Amino acid sequence: MVNLMLEGTTPLKGYAQRFGDTSLTETVDLSIYSIGLALQPDAGLASIETSLGTKWPVTGHSTSNADSSYQVLGLQSDQVFVLSERNATLPELDESAYITDQSDSWVGLRIQGGNSLASLERICPIDLHPQVFSVGCVTRTTMEHLAVIIICEAQDSYLLLSPTSSAQSFLHAVKTSLRNVKG
Repeated sequence: MVNLMLEGTTPLKGYAQRFGDTSLTETVDLSIYSIGLALQPDAGLASIETSLGTKWPVTGHSTSNADSSYQVLGLQSDQVFVLSERNATLPELDESAYITDQSDSWVGLRIQGGNSLASLERICPIDLHPQVFSVGCVTRTTMEHLAVIIICEAQDSYLLLSPTSSAQSFLHAVKTSLRNVKG
């Protein structure tokens, strides 16, 4: 009998490349959970905040708990994404929230370095200038007709999330923009 072992892969197979002083790397270490509020959101919000150890963020911003093991992305008033270390489990939440594990549904690219902003500005229709989109800001947008969530992690450092179904097209769009900026 043949003994076969399955081995998991990431959508972009651990992609990492430098473009001058800017790096583009697939994030392979994230778990992503969607949390939606049930019908009576006010009643359960305090319970959720206590469980996560951080405030429910205002739409367009993110919050983190004390040890930064959870980053909560404010995507809309009644839904957040929670980012954590890969395979970390969320604390127990009561019936005031609906939770789904989205980890395998999204591909992440981290872009860091001097040409990050210039390359994203070429393909993103929103204003990413640091005075408008500062550290901790998050938004949903499109890039080259693809759905994307952008998180500003630090100056010249962004985490980009897009559905895995379009992972190769997403990578191609960001790489092409980086090449054109580097020029």
